[in-house]
Amino acid sequence: MRVKVLTIFPELFPGFLGASLTGRALDEGKWSLEAVNIRDYAFDKHASVDDTPSGGGAGMVMRADVLGAALKDNYRGGRLLNMSPRGVPLTQAKVRELAAEEELTIICSRFEGIDERVLEAYGAEDVSVGDYILTGGEQAAMIMLDAVVRLLPGVLGNAESAVSESFEDNLLEYPQYTRPTEWQGRQIPEILLSGHHQKIAEWRHLQSELVTEQRRPDLWKKYLASKKI
Repeated sequence: MRVKVLTIFPELFPGFLGASLTGRALDEGKWSLEAVNIRDYAFDKHASVDDTPSGGGAGMVMRADVLGAALKDNYRGGRLLNMSPRGVPLTQAKVRELAAEEELTIICSRFEGIDERVLEAYGAEDVSVGDYILTGGEQAAMIMLDAVVRLLPGVLGNAESAVSESFEDNLLEYPQYTRPTEWQGRQIPEILLSGHHQKIAEWRHLQSELVTEQRRPDLWKKYLASKKI
């Protein structure tokens, strides 16, 4: 997978993406990352990329002509994503969809947002990592890429790990345990020490159902609906 990120802070990349599984995958060439400085496409000596919002209001807006020039020089097709709190939610299903792409170009939104005309002209998809506001799209882009890259072939050491994680089949993951068997008077559930794989699988599935029903009623409704199909 080839990833190109358009940002006014290219020095932030790869950030934590350069460590752990994603960093190893980057070193091994399982994906590539290029950070493009949008300020390189500014038209004045101050490298200005923003201006006051038309119609008035607080903050600044990223200019269509500057970002448009950056996109014209760097966007070569594939999925074009804009990290924005008004975007569609980043779900595990969306992550799997993006992980199937060969090329991603990501705009890191800043200020009060981006001039809508350039987003319309290039058909950018707004993506949100949650119902909260960050100082910029760089952090959101890294979160999204972390989720996507770990699903690329050969990145996870155990491919089965991705199958039993939270949000697969609209369920949260079951509780996990490891040695020691007893810790501060708390025991590992006996079923997990039984060696009976079928019963363990049934117990884990039940625990996933219970924790999902308790903590995420929205996912629980989706899960129940999927069972009726």
